[in-house]
Amino acid sequence: MNSNIWQLQDAKSRLSELVDQTLSEGTQIITRRGRKTVALIPFDEYERVTRQQKPLSQFLLESPLAGPELSIERDKSLPRDFEIEP
Repeated sequence: MNSNIWQLQDAKSRLSELVDQTLSEGTQIITRRGRKTVALIPFDEYERVTRQQKPLSQFLLESPLAGPELSIERDKSLPRDFEIEP
């Protein structure tokens, strides 16, 4: 078994060791019933990952394409004709 994968019962009984290993070696994976279910990461990494997320509206406002020079117009042509076969 990989040294960074822990069964849930081991993670519970050896929490202090799990935390120490996370801080020294990075992300640790906890499994439940043989399936990977949780990742324990150092808090600094958590802050880095969550700090980068922005609401979509803020992302669009900060886009280099944002501004008055962007013109979006609807195509006013009629839809094409087609037949539906039974």
